[in-house]
Amino acid sequence: MVTTAPYGTWPSPVDARTVAAHDGRPAFVGVVGDEVWWTEPRPAEGGRRALIRRRPDGAEESVLPAPWNVRSRVLEYGGQPWAGTVTERGPLVVFSHFADQRLYAYEPDRDAEPRPLTPLSPVGGGLRWVDPVVLPDRGEVWCVLEEFTGERPTDVRRVIAAVPLDGSAAEQRGTVRELSDDRHRFVTGPRLSPDGRRAAWIAWDHPRMPWDGTLVMLADIAEGEAAGEFRDIRPLIGDLGPDVPGGGDLGPDAPGEAVAQIEWAADGSLLFVSDLGGWWEPQRIDPDTADDGVVASRGLCPAREEEFAGPLWTVGQRWFLPLENGTIAVLHGRGAQSLGILDPVTGELVDTAGPWTEWAPTLAVQGSRVIGIAAGPHSGYEIVELDTCTGRARVIAARHTDVVDPAYHPRSRQRTFTGPDGRDIHAHIHPPHHPDHTAPDGELPPFVVWAHGGPTGRAPLVLDLEIAYFTSRGIGVAEVNYGGSTGYGRAYRERLRGQWGVVDVEDCAAVARALVDEGSADGARLAIRGGSAGGWTTAASLAATDLYACGTISYPILDLAGWATGETHDFESHYLESLIGPLAEVPDRYRERSPLHRADRIAAPFLLLQGLDDVVCPPAQCERFLAEVAGRGIPHAYLPFPGEGHGFRREETMVRAMEAELSLYVQTFGIARDDIPPLELGT
Repeated sequence: MVTTAPYGTWPSPVDARTVAAHDGRPAFVGVVGDEVWWTEPRPAEGGRRALIRRRPDGAEESVLPAPWNVRSRVLEYGGQPWAGTVTERGPLVVFSHFADQRLYAYEPDRDAEPRPLTPLSPVGGGLRWVDPVVLPDRGEVWCVLEEFTGERPTDVRRVIAAVPLDGSAAEQRGTVRELSDDRHRFVTGPRLSPDGRRAAWIAWDHPRMPWDGTLVMLADIAEGEAAGEFRDIRPLIGDLGPDVPGGGDLGPDAPGEAVAQIEWAADGSLLFVSDLGGWWEPQRIDPDTADDGVVASRGLCPAREEEFAGPLWTVGQRWFLPLENGTIAVLHGRGAQSLGILDPVTGELVDTAGPWTEWAPTLAVQGSRVIGIAAGPHSGYEIVELDTCTGRARVIAARHTDVVDPAYHPRSRQRTFTGPDGRDIHAHIHPPHHPDHTAPDGELPPFVVWAHGGPTGRAPLVLDLEIAYFTSRGIGVAEVNYGGSTGYGRAYRERLRGQWGVVDVEDCAAVARALVDEGSADGARLAIRGGSAGGWTTAASLAATDLYACGTISYPILDLAGWATGETHDFESHYLESLIGPLAEVPDRYRERSPLHRADRIAAPFLLLQGLDDVVCPPAQCERFLAEVAGRGIPHAYLPFPGEGHGFRREETMVRAMEAELSLYVQTFGIARDDIPPLELGT
C-alpha cells in the first residue's frame, strides 16, 4: 500500500540518533606486518578516533580504549596520525594523541599503556606531530613537527624532525633532532628512498595554499658520525622560483605548479602528481639527472584530462602507491575517483571492478595487495582489498551494514547544470524518496541546497544517512559542486579566484532555479545550508538573494576582514588572498561581501550552529553577526556547542543539530509534523 501525504510529512525510520551513531568514515589505512590498521570515528565516545587492527584471521579489535584519541592537530585539520612496523618484539605503533598532541609509542602485544615520546610545551598550541615514519633500525621516528613559538595562531614553525623511540625526548625538547630547516612555512613528512640515502618531501609558503603551488625538496641522508642528518637540502620540482633553473614567478597570481604527493619507486626514481598541465597527472623524475641540471619529468598516463590527486587538506594523503612489480595503484577520475592499476611503461590503466564509485585518498600496499577505503551510492565507506594478481576486490573490514532498510536510501543522480555565462555546474540531486509514501498530484517538493566546505573541496556521491534523513521525509537535497570545487581540473578549481561569495553563490542559485524551472522543486520552499566555507556560502546567499525561504549556517566564516587578520589558524590565514584578493589592495571587497556587513539584507529565517572550541572559524564571528541581526525582526536561532571544534563529532551534538535543522524547515515550509523537538526562533 502506498500512502499519499504531503512532502515533508512522511514518517521515516532514519532518525537523527541513527544517523549520528554512524557518522564519519574509516581513515588513514596502513599495513603492520600481516595486519591492516586504520582509524575510525566513535561518535558515542566523545567523538574520538579509535585505532583499529584487523588480525590475519579477520578479527577486528580496537587497539586502545577510550579516551585514547588517535588524531593530530597539525594545520588544525590534522593528517596521518599513526605509523606502525613489526620488530622482534611484535607490532610497534607510534601515534599522536589528540588531547595533548604528544607522540606515543605502543606495543599492543606487550605494553599495558602507551609511553610518551615527546614533551609538552606551555607555549601557544604546543608541540604537534603528523605523518610519522617509524625507523627502528635508527631508533627514531621521523615526522613533521609543528611548534608554536607564541600565543598567536600564526606564531608557529614547521620542520621535519627525528624523535627517539626510547622515550628520552619525553621531557627534553632538545633531544628531538631537527632534520630540515624552517625555510618553508609548511612541510609534509619525509619519504625515504629505497636505498635510504635520500629523503624527499613537499613544502609551500604563504600566501599560497598547497593546491596553488608547492615545491618538492630533496636531501641526502648522511652516514658515519653525522648519520641521519639531512645534507644538501635543495628544491627538485614544483614552484622553484626565478633563481632556480626551470623556476619562475612565485607571486600570488602566478600559474604555479601544485605537486600533491610524492613516493619513491623501487628503481630510485621519484613518482609525483603535478597539475602543471591543468590536471593532476602522475609523473616520474630521476633525481640523479636533476642533480646534473636536467630537470625533466615524464608523464606516466598522459592526455586523460582526469585528476590523479586532490587538494592537500591533511598531511599524508595518498592518491597513489607503487607496487613491488613496478605498477602503480592510482586513484583517478573526473569528479568521483576510482581505483586503478597503472602500468607506467605503457600508460595502460585498468580499473578495479566492484560497486564502489568513490575512493578516499588513503592507500596501503603489501606485496601484490592494495588496501583502500571506498564507498558507493548504496554503501558507506569500507576497507577494501584488491589482489592485483587475480583482479579480485573484496571488503575485508569495516563492512557496510544497512542500519535502516535500503528502500529508504536516496535515489541519487549526478547532473550537470548550466550557470551564468554558460558555465557547467556539477551537482548531485537527491529527490524525495519513500517506499510507501508519495505526494499528492501536482505538489512540488521542498528542496535544500547543500554547499560543501573548503571551498576547495568536493561533495562525493556516496550513501549519506544525513541526506536520507531529509529525503525519506519528503525533502529533496541538491549537493552543488560549485565553481572552485576539485575533481574537475585546475580551471574549474580556479573559478573562485577573487570570486568567492560570487561564483559559489551564483552556482548554488543556478541549480536551485533550474530545479524549479523544470518542475522538480517548489520555488516557494527552497533552503540552503552548509558548514565552514559552506556556511559562508549559505550566509552570503541569504544576503544576496531572496531565492531561499531559510538557511542553516554551521561554523561559518562571516567576517572576511576579521578572518584575514588573526581570527583563524595559520594554515588558512592567507587563503583569502586568492579567494578574495589581498586585503591591502581590495579592502572594500572584504567588507562588501561579508555577511556580517550585509545583515540588513537578510530577510529569511536562519539557524546558526557553532562549536565553541572552533579555532578555524571562531564563535566570535557568530556573536558579532548575531549582534547585527538582533532587533531586525528576522526569525533565527543560535545553538552553540561546548566541547565541539570545527565540525561536529559528538553524537549528542549531531542529533540536536539535525533535529533543529529539520524543525527550521518544518516551520518555514509549513509542514505539519510533531515528532521532532521544536526549534524556538527568536527575532
